[in-house]
Amino acid sequence: MDCMKVLDRLGRPLTSLRLSVTDRCNLRCQYCMPEQDYVWLPRADILTFEEIDTLVDVFTGVGVDRVRITGGEPLLRKNLPDLIALLARKTAIEDLALTTNGILLADQLEALRAAGLPRITVSLDTLHADRFKALTRFDSLDVVLRGLELATSAGFDSVKIDTVVIRAVNDDELVPILALGQRLGAEVRFIEYMDVGGATRWSMQDVVSRQEMLRRLSAHFGPISAVDEDTAAPADRFTLPDGTVFGIISSTTEPFCRQCDRSRVTADGLWYRCLYARTGTDLRGPLRSGVGADGLREIVATTWQARDDRGAEDRLATKDRSPLIPVETLLDEPHLEMHTRGG
Repeated sequence: MDCMKVLDRLGRPLTSLRLSVTDRCNLRCQYCMPEQDYVWLPRADILTFEEIDTLVDVFTGVGVDRVRITGGEPLLRKNLPDLIALLARKTAIEDLALTTNGILLADQLEALRAAGLPRITVSLDTLHADRFKALTRFDSLDVVLRGLELATSAGFDSVKIDTVVIRAVNDDELVPILALGQRLGAEVRFIEYMDVGGATRWSMQDVVSRQEMLRRLSAHFGPISAVDEDTAAPADRFTLPDGTVFGIISSTTEPFCRQCDRSRVTADGLWYRCLYARTGTDLRGPLRSGVGADGLREIVATTWQARDDRGAEDRLATKDRSPLIPVETLLDEPHLEMHTRGG
């Protein structure tokens, strides 16, 4: 079947898919998993690699050409390089990437590269060991830094660093983290703290805006220029005077909903068209009940065509902006968690 392009009600194409392979994580980051107790998805509900492979073909059949593997922590998924190899062979996928917290990266780098993974992003929010432990509840900064450094010399087409910036937590590390990216040849992307999923302790006062980040960085590095590019990627990219490129994802203060072309499939096959969405579409049920590829493509196409989500814009317009989801609700509805729906 020839690939068809589907557009939602705002004319946005379906071209980017974030694919969660597990809801489990080996860190407990303050902005994602700050509570003590979590409800995990039943093992029997988790999609097999063969089911994921089928769904990816369904999505590429309606226009998806960019796939990012996420979690939880995706490197916790057993035999993940086998899935990477399946996806890397698909000519319809023009951009295949993976996001990891880096804890297991050093041990799996060789297998990931051998499987054909071209791009990798490492989440790193601080360069201070004590802060890392406070943010994640684990004393593992050295392990992450080692994995990141090895990744930059492992032959990947691209290595990026994602940093969630939180006021009075790590906002004084903008310059050091960007300098680390310069040294390693990894593109840094600073992310505004978002009020999604498990961010139950979020406050607007904790958000450092894109404009504030740019002011601080230019005070140190000198004049910063915006990169002129036409893309639906979430990060606005900028250039330092020495040519270093970095990005800022400003979903909280300057949403890009009207250009958003991405959606998310959870590890158990729920499909979300917006990170702020309360409900998703079950794809595992039809898949396991015998609905074929054409039927699944029809479900995906018609659902996307009805999409009009602008979750970040709606949140920006909220006058009394408190955390999106209370803890009690998260315990009853684990699919609302960021670590479940893949960030």
